[in-house]
Amino acid sequence: MSATLIVNAWVIALDAAMSEFRPGWIHVEADRIVALGGGPAPELAGAEIIDVEGDIVMPGMVNPHCHMPMSLFRGLGEDVDDRLFRYMLPLERKFVSPEMVRIGARLAAYEMIAGGVTTVADMYYHQTEIGRVVDEAGMRGVMGQTLADFNPPDHASFEEGFALAEELAETFAGHPRVTASIAPHAPYSTGPTVMEKAALWASDHGDLPIQIHLAETEAEIAWARKEHGVSTVELALATGILRPKTICAHFLLVDDADIDILAESGAGVAHNARSNGKGGRGMARVEDMRAAGIPVGIATDGAMSGNTLDLFSQFGVVSIFAKIRGGSRKPMPARDVIRMATIEGARVLGMDSTIGSLEAGKQADLIRIDLSAARLHPIYDPYAMLVFSTMPTDVRDVMVAGAWILRDRDVLTLERRRVMSDALQLADRFRLEIATIDAAG
Repeated sequence: MSATLIVNAWVIALDAAMSEFRPGWIHVEADRIVALGGGPAPELAGAEIIDVEGDIVMPGMVNPHCHMPMSLFRGLGEDVDDRLFRYMLPLERKFVSPEMVRIGARLAAYEMIAGGVTTVADMYYHQTEIGRVVDEAGMRGVMGQTLADFNPPDHASFEEGFALAEELAETFAGHPRVTASIAPHAPYSTGPTVMEKAALWASDHGDLPIQIHLAETEAEIAWARKEHGVSTVELALATGILRPKTICAHFLLVDDADIDILAESGAGVAHNARSNGKGGRGMARVEDMRAAGIPVGIATDGAMSGNTLDLFSQFGVVSIFAKIRGGSRKPMPARDVIRMATIEGARVLGMDSTIGSLEAGKQADLIRIDLSAARLHPIYDPYAMLVFSTMPTDVRDVMVAGAWILRDRDVLTLERRRVMSDALQLADRFRLEIATIDAAG
């Protein structure tokens, strides 16, 4: 059994006690953390010794809501109000294929690994193919097959959509890092009957996770009130879809009753502050949600909406929005932001017993933050430094399940030249189609 001993580390464990060890060490055997602590490291015959020279070692970060292949649409139509209908849906219907999602997912996986994200919850189309890319990349993932009624590119009916979910579940049954999930797109794009069926499907498949956009837009709220006479959250509750391991993306336009409903249900929230802000949709009530006991993780959304897939780009926005809402510097302290990016994000996915903190017996998912950059110093509070000063380029090494997938900023599991070449070739095809759309008026 292979053993790795990480020494001379500033260990930030993110466990319940918020333990820190400086200097600290971590003993990894196979895919798990065996032990960790402070002071001199134990003698381990035959172990690979990794001296991290005082750098921070912390849990790998969790991104609880993403659309990985949409990395290919990054920056497209940024200032066009109707870009969804003018560009995005036509492009998806014409170009989204198994090949396209593989190419986009590889670009996304490369970016996330380089930025210290070790676990992602993704929802898109041809999700089995995306799961294969996540496996290839060495990441951990919850793969959500999207169901929707707006002529999506991989299913013409909900029956076909459920068949794709079945394929996904069969493909990754028992996989150590990739978990299947079902993802009804949103209440308005599936309806309560399909949401009920999705909830039953998840239960029938061993309580697999559920992913859904919930309380994201004013149009969604108005639809639920007009068609069903309740809030969109009340409607979701009635379908049985709100439960532990349900990932509610956005949860933005909610009142006190909605927050109480979600807290009682055990579902979690994927908070997309940057995406919400760019869309002009507002600032979520994250402090209120967490005070009610709702687990909230920090998510990127797709790169079309939030542009970057690293969590460091989200941290400052998450904290600042909470401070604006509260009219004070006190809301959303830096420690809470980093907890949301790690152990709390893991809780949203129902995986906090195995990932999200550095503890003996947990999976060895960890990252090394290089502290050599001048902009990081002096460090009075490591959490504030991580939230407001750190960049993805400060991530030096990444380990998932005991295996290094990034060493010295080099992604080991994906070939950068191929990833970039394939993505840029597809982008050229998109440009031609956009020009055609624009020429048609």
